[in-house]
Amino acid sequence: MSMEAKQLRIVYMGTPDFAVEPLRRLVEGGYRIVGVVTVPDKPAGRGWKMQQSAVKQYATEALPGVPLLQPVKLKDPEFVAAFEALRVDLAIVVAFRMLPEVIWAMPRLGTFNLHASLLPQYRGAAPINWAVMNGERKTGVTTFLLDHEIDTGAILMQSELPISDTDTAGTVHDGLMELGAGLVVETVKGLAAGTVRPTVQPQVPEDGLKPAPKIFREDCRLVAEGKRWEDYSTRSLYDKVRGLSPYPGAWCDFPGETTAKILEAHYEPFDAVLPEAAEQGFDTDGKRWLRVACKDGWLYVDRLQVAGKRAMEVEEFLRGYHFANEKTV
Repeated sequence: MSMEAKQLRIVYMGTPDFAVEPLRRLVEGGYRIVGVVTVPDKPAGRGWKMQQSAVKQYATEALPGVPLLQPVKLKDPEFVAAFEALRVDLAIVVAFRMLPEVIWAMPRLGTFNLHASLLPQYRGAAPINWAVMNGERKTGVTTFLLDHEIDTGAILMQSELPISDTDTAGTVHDGLMELGAGLVVETVKGLAAGTVRPTVQPQVPEDGLKPAPKIFREDCRLVAEGKRWEDYSTRSLYDKVRGLSPYPGAWCDFPGETTAKILEAHYEPFDAVLPEAAEQGFDTDGKRWLRVACKDGWLYVDRLQVAGKRAMEVEEFLRGYHFANEKTV
């Protein structure tokens, strides 16, 4: 590798666990990190103790003496001046905030972002969740140069990751975190050597783009208000459970005005026509299994979390919860 890459003055910006691994790879690879930018500490938990971002926790231990900036406002003149004083060659953004032009345009080689999808698809805040919820067979990571619009800048590099039928948002997250960390390092090398050329993102008709907006509570509801379980295919609900597991969790209403998150599930097709038991909503033997009839089969609940309680396997849940139509076997 050209020594030039390790001589670059790099500022790294990020917040959650997903952003820690690329920074770790850079630090352990001997790259020159001259500053780290993350969000301000915020109160969390029952005691409202001040909580540091995952990136801050790592940087504090791994990069003692390196400036750690936590601006409230990214256009604040004090932050802009501090950023400029670092004489940045290249800035890297992973799971951070939208940057103003005064910041992303400042580094000599520009600012690139690591996004957890194969752009231009799944632009937005939750690309991993939406890819799994939509039943995609593959996803990936993209490094691209920042510009004025979110997730639309010129692509630098991409790498694909297959999605299996049993993957969840959690397992895909971990896979992309590892894949993305390697891609960040390769992108730095390529930019330093001049071997990576920005490529304009492919033009896709508006109706062909799959968005990945921020997920709200209503997006996690398995059966929309006014709909019934029978309006959905088992596969679509299974994918939704996977795409929201382990967080934030797909939820539904149980009999008795109980709300629960379904964290793990599986499905089986009907042998023939819709069984009579399906008309009663949830069906269970009261001991080992809990299922609900959808358009084309049974969706089995394997692991769940009732509001206000810890997550549990379905067998444990059934020992303390009784359905009116449960079977005796």
